[in-house]
Amino acid sequence: MPQQAAPFALTRASLCIGLALAALAAQAQETSVLAPVTVTAERRSENAKDVPMSISTLGGEKLDVLNSSGEDIRMLSGRVPSLNIESSFGRAFPRFYIRGYGNTDFHLNASQPVSLIYDDVVQENPILKGFPAFDLDRIEVLAGPQGTLFGRNTPAGVVKFESVKPQLKKNEGYGSISYGTFGTTNLEGAWNASASPDFAARVSIQSQHRDDWVDNNYRPAQTDKLEGYDDNAIRLQALYQPSSSFSALGNVHMRDLKGTARLFRANIIKPGTNDLVDGFDEKSVTIDGKNEQTLSNFGTSLRLRWAFDTVALNSITGFEHLYTYSRGDVDGGYGAPYAPGGGVNGPGFIPFSSETSDALNGHRQYSQEFRLESLTGGPLKWQTGVYLFRERYLINSVSYDTIFHGPDTSVQTTQVNNAWAVFGSANYQFTPQLNVRGGLRYTHDEKTLATTSADTAIDRSAGTTADTKDSKVNWDLSGTYTLTPDVNLYARVATGFRASSLQNASAFGPQSKAGPETNTSYEAGVKADLWNKRARTSVSVFHYDVKDQQLSAVGGSQNVTTLVSAKKAQGQGVEFNFDAYLTDTLLLGLNGSYNMTKIKDGDLVVAGCAQCTVTDPAGTVAGTYHIDGNPLPQAPKWIGNVTLRYGVPTASGGEYFVYTDWSYRSKINFFLYESTEFTGKSLLTGGLRLGYQWANGKYEAAVFARNITNEIQVVGGIDFNNLTGFVNEPRTFGAQFKASF
Repeated sequence: MPQQAAPFALTRASLCIGLALAALAAQAQETSVLAPVTVTAERRSENAKDVPMSISTLGGEKLDVLNSSGEDIRMLSGRVPSLNIESSFGRAFPRFYIRGYGNTDFHLNASQPVSLIYDDVVQENPILKGFPAFDLDRIEVLAGPQGTLFGRNTPAGVVKFESVKPQLKKNEGYGSISYGTFGTTNLEGAWNASASPDFAARVSIQSQHRDDWVDNNYRPAQTDKLEGYDDNAIRLQALYQPSSSFSALGNVHMRDLKGTARLFRANIIKPGTNDLVDGFDEKSVTIDGKNEQTLSNFGTSLRLRWAFDTVALNSITGFEHLYTYSRGDVDGGYGAPYAPGGGVNGPGFIPFSSETSDALNGHRQYSQEFRLESLTGGPLKWQTGVYLFRERYLINSVSYDTIFHGPDTSVQTTQVNNAWAVFGSANYQFTPQLNVRGGLRYTHDEKTLATTSADTAIDRSAGTTADTKDSKVNWDLSGTYTLTPDVNLYARVATGFRASSLQNASAFGPQSKAGPETNTSYEAGVKADLWNKRARTSVSVFHYDVKDQQLSAVGGSQNVTTLVSAKKAQGQGVEFNFDAYLTDTLLLGLNGSYNMTKIKDGDLVVAGCAQCTVTDPAGTVAGTYHIDGNPLPQAPKWIGNVTLRYGVPTASGGEYFVYTDWSYRSKINFFLYESTEFTGKSLLTGGLRLGYQWANGKYEAAVFARNITNEIQVVGGIDFNNLTGFVNEPRTFGAQFKASF
């Protein structure tokens, strides 16, 4: 019962916080108000307050602050309720979790239950999901299943990026440059040009650079210095809109990344604890393998819209192509008998050496959506459509000889995924206060996988080819009740679906398969504008049940990585958002979440680590453990974020300002089993920004610091070999100048 009560205790606490802040706001006599938040969570522009689901948004100054220091998309982690993002590939391959529900699988064909949609096009492969966030109108995080409105896998939710669109009859733009610690440079800019009343184009660019700042102390090292990168991206958009009844929006985007793959560090966790070892230095490693990463991404889309008298037809065509190569010294050090001078092991105990690479070749993703929506002004609004998807690629996985650094084993895996779906939804305004929405979706998904290799070390015990064929009907039902003109109540029930997944045969384990998973989610909440729109809040409670959840059992003492399915997993909790002008010049943003997740499968056992302290009950096979009752991996119970902005206007029309933001997440479990060493500590990071704006905000100069307390923690690990881990970003300082023109 205490676990059931905790979310509702947090609800009471968040409401108390909101009431206390309300009292402060009510005492003030200023006139600053919050602008309405417009979202497209239901595929049409609406006030977020009127949408019956949990929605969090990021944009404007908040996003600009996060982007200034050259971070990648992981910067969004913990910035809104229930969102966590991590990666064992560095700036590529982010893994998203909403309400603790995600997928830790690091294979290049891994599917995720959180869907990322960039400018209305699904980014299915996890490498695609790392495309930089720049020149964006907003980011929307939609929690819970979204299948009746969006294509592909969405049982956990959707992260939706909306670029700033070309504007007709405008010629304007902006440019920003920042420079900071480790030679970090961040260039960003955009220009909107309208050559005629019915045509406009917008070009947006971002260029990020960081010097190598981690010394490799091993000699002779394959790479002397590490952790630098050059990450460049561009987006070109063209809008043709000759009338209100037709528009065509084209989009071409590219990314090129060269730098360091995730830097694994051997034996950085103190045995018997989850502390870093004494004397740990984030600016130093000792590895004998190569570390490098390259990524190129090209994509294009065309969005067409025809508006007739009573309906509108939308067509969204998308194409994505990418190549990526990532190679790293997975053991994080060097081992006998290859240490200089005949040394035994270093740093620390390393049972065997491991250096691997993965490359994605020939990737092609095609998607097509046709959607009809009603334009009538009556109580009924509806939309229906069809979605088509095809993806094909080749994965090259190579292990290397540690002496000569040449290929040791090599595996080639081809995967083809074809899917289609039909969907529909309807909203009906039964009374001026009550609006009800329902949706249906039918999905058919097929995958084929084939593995080839000339190496005898490959485990072929489960075969080298496999295929899947899944079909599923999903639905959702929700309602919004207007309690007052400023307060809405809502409730929602929704189901989600993720098709089967396949994992290739390799030297580290046999081919494996996990069947389809389904999710049923329940949530209810309140959304309100407060104190003459000087503040707004939303609070929601939720519960979800996942059946046959696909999980990745990684490494362990048996050094086998395989797909498994849990009979059931549960999550429940509460989320809240609160924004308020405490005075005309003091703006507060406060949000947080509590998530309690649990795996419920008394028969499921997985391999545990060889060098750590596992706290789960042992299985009948040595080295295996029962995980029933464990939390889902990478699922913090608590997430909290606070921002404060205080401005001091000047007589000349300028403004001095101070902006600070702090993000907290509680401890996390890295793997399916629980162990002392591979439990990540809670993490609190803060930022500070001091600046001056002038010429009605057209120009801005600022200095900033990120992770100002320099809190360094282990945020992920490699468990099959030793106590190897990787850490978060260190403290950085910098300065930024931004101009609008």
